[in-house]
Amino acid sequence: MNNSAPDEAAANATPGAVDESVAAELARLRDSIDNIDAAVVHMLAERFKCTQQVGHLKANHQLPPADPTREASQIARLRQLAENAKLDPAFAEKLLNFIIAEVIRHHETIAAGEE
Repeated sequence: MNNSAPDEAAANATPGAVDESVAAELARLRDSIDNIDAAVVHMLAERFKCTQQVGHLKANHQLPPADPTREASQIARLRQLAENAKLDPAFAEKLLNFIIAEVIRHHETIAAGEE
């Protein structure tokens, strides 16, 4: 008598049990995701290079690290871009808020002369 549950049998199935065409499509999609992730990281690095320059410019001219008017404008702009791209605008706003918080932290560090 076999007491093993059906889920256990599925869990113990050999990894090669997936249809080859499905495995190939999954690999293709994952390669695309990996490439996109790499592009996102590189784009963020470029963005932060620019914002570091902004931070130095602000510090040199005694400007505040944060610019709420600019931030609000950027959020509105990004929400519209997201909507046009069929991406959840609330998600895009959360992402930009996270990035803005990091930029402000960098600007405060620069202004304090710690960089």
